[in-house]
Amino acid sequence: MVADALTEGAGRASPSSDGWPGEVYRTLKAAGVGHMSYVPDAGHTALIKLLEADPDVVCNVLTTEEEGIAVSAGAWLGGQRSVLLMQSSGVGNCINMLSLPAIGRFPLLMLVTMRGEWAEFNPWQVPMSRATQPTLEAMGVRVIRAEEPDELAEIVDAAAALAYEADGQVAVLLGQRLLGRKKW
Repeated sequence: MVADALTEGAGRASPSSDGWPGEVYRTLKAAGVGHMSYVPDAGHTALIKLLEADPDVVCNVLTTEEEGIAVSAGAWLGGQRSVLLMQSSGVGNCINMLSLPAIGRFPLLMLVTMRGEWAEFNPWQVPMSRATQPTLEAMGVRVIRAEEPDELAEIVDAAAALAYEADGQVAVLLGQRLLGRKKW
């Protein structure tokens, strides 16, 4: 269950024994997150497993990233705090749907694993990687980047406060170097 998922870790080591996925999991739980939606992504695997193993968290697998924005709004209307996990290549799918939380003043917390950056092997990931942050910002989403494992929990905590307490739309971008080199 949660203990098994913690042992799998991800990316570069952090000061805690279970790495940044465990720290982020605990941070999301402390922020009252009870719902998570995601498109499967290797960079989020350990965090997804932790959230799925938690009987107090409702999890939804999405067919496309923009569905997660509507699901997050619905969770909020139903009294749940939600987090949306996706890869940077999925941000382009969300552009029009980002008007929903902006106009409705629904909180939105997204954790976005970056591709197309450090040590990328797939050239198809590079264009959206370059466009991810400016595109989100153009849609009014506050963007906070995390590059080091020891800063990630604090950044997620601050982003959760901005989202849930100030009805903000916030994306935390997890730099590709934080995740480690992807190998096929």
